[in-house]
Amino acid sequence: MAQTTQLRRIDNIENEAQRIFALQREAYLRSPYPSYEERLERLNKIERILLDNADAIAAAINEDFGHRSQHETKMLELFGCVDGLRQTKKKLRKWMKPQKRKVSVLFATGKNRVIPQPKGVVGVVSPWNYPLFLTISPLTSLLAAGNRAMIKMATNSSNLCRLLADKFSEQFDESEVAILPGVRGSDFSTLPYDHIIFTGSADAGRTVMRSAAENLTPVTLELGGKSPTIICDDFDVKEAASRILYAKLVNAGQTCLAPDYLFVPTAKRDAFVEAAKEIVAHRYPDTNEQSYTSVIDEKSYRRLRDTLDDAAAKGATIVPLVPDAAFNDVRRKLPPHLVLDVTDDMRIMQEEIFGPLFPVKTYAGLDEVVEYINARDRPLGLYFFTHDAAVEEKLLYSTISGGVTVNNCVFHIAQHDLPFGGVGASGMGHYHGHEGFLEFSKIRPVFTSPKIDGLSMFYPPYTKQHARLVNFLLKFKR
Repeated sequence: MAQTTQLRRIDNIENEAQRIFALQREAYLRSPYPSYEERLERLNKIERILLDNADAIAAAINEDFGHRSQHETKMLELFGCVDGLRQTKKKLRKWMKPQKRKVSVLFATGKNRVIPQPKGVVGVVSPWNYPLFLTISPLTSLLAAGNRAMIKMATNSSNLCRLLADKFSEQFDESEVAILPGVRGSDFSTLPYDHIIFTGSADAGRTVMRSAAENLTPVTLELGGKSPTIICDDFDVKEAASRILYAKLVNAGQTCLAPDYLFVPTAKRDAFVEAAKEIVAHRYPDTNEQSYTSVIDEKSYRRLRDTLDDAAAKGATIVPLVPDAAFNDVRRKLPPHLVLDVTDDMRIMQEEIFGPLFPVKTYAGLDEVVEYINARDRPLGLYFFTHDAAVEEKLLYSTISGGVTVNNCVFHIAQHDLPFGGVGASGMGHYHGHEGFLEFSKIRPVFTSPKIDGLSMFYPPYTKQHARLVNFLLKFKR
């Protein structure tokens, strides 16, 4: 009886997703091009929801993690969302305007323009690690573009999901924006959206892409990966360590853009290790306190402990960065560690770490660093520290990654006038800023033929006169 009731509930959730999709598609067809005022009001509603419920949002995320620093939630997620909304609202009217384009010589008195038009219904699949930012940020772009949205949040974000679903339902009709607690990924991603954006693991991204292919649905995938970090010989090691370790340890390393492994000049490795010990011990004197975030769940915590054990068993040198900090298996607090003398057969160098473990490799010359990076999957982020313009150019133009931060880590994602996205194994497509608006728009070309049609001179039957006209066009330069 209990099993029958559970199956009926699951079936109802699936049917609810289908119902809302049909409702949004109908609403889109009825009003396919929302006005500037309508789009602006939708963005304003989101901003009000975030600001009016800031403490409740931080508390919900804290509960989902077991412990998540509320300072990090408000600074990295809440502020990032609000700042992105405000930037988009400032630019929206300009982005919506049709753009004039040049006309071919045969149609000189005609007109060309491109009109950004909404695609329709967009599916958003967001992850648990930055559940607010990675839900609201793509939502900002797609609503600015005039679309409607259905949102599936991660199972590990159930408290935040229920809170946002409740608050959004008070402000938005479900034909505009709907957050669906409890919907299964397989039921959600198989709907015939006009676009779908997924943030998560590469394996899950492949599944989403296969489902989308059945409906010829365009996809934006944000998949993470192993983002390399390089300290060049001219940059102060202690200053680099200070910046790198903030980006690495915020959210206990559970960041898709976190520095995943480090290259440091051989002669400066020990100086980096000593600087790291001093910096981290000062910032997190007790990893059980509120400044340091828990690992999201037991499976992830055990994976990280096994990864560290695997490295140690294969000859790595393990360096704890907080003196006397113990593993807290109950609260899933995993103290930060450097991992030295790593080799490529270690699990820590084969998989995205997604935690507070940081492998350190040494190098003699930058060519070997470039060769190592290029021999692996293209990362979501690349970070290097140098004041030498020639070195910067070398690293920029001899590698490829989703994005780059120079002399810091991660923060290209916080620049709302820059696109954010991966490449290759780290994803495809991008959002944020104008590129995000374009990602969720159909850039529709429109040609208006002139009153006098120059092409009529080329209508058959063909004669020598046609040949002379073609030859003239081939030689003509504008």
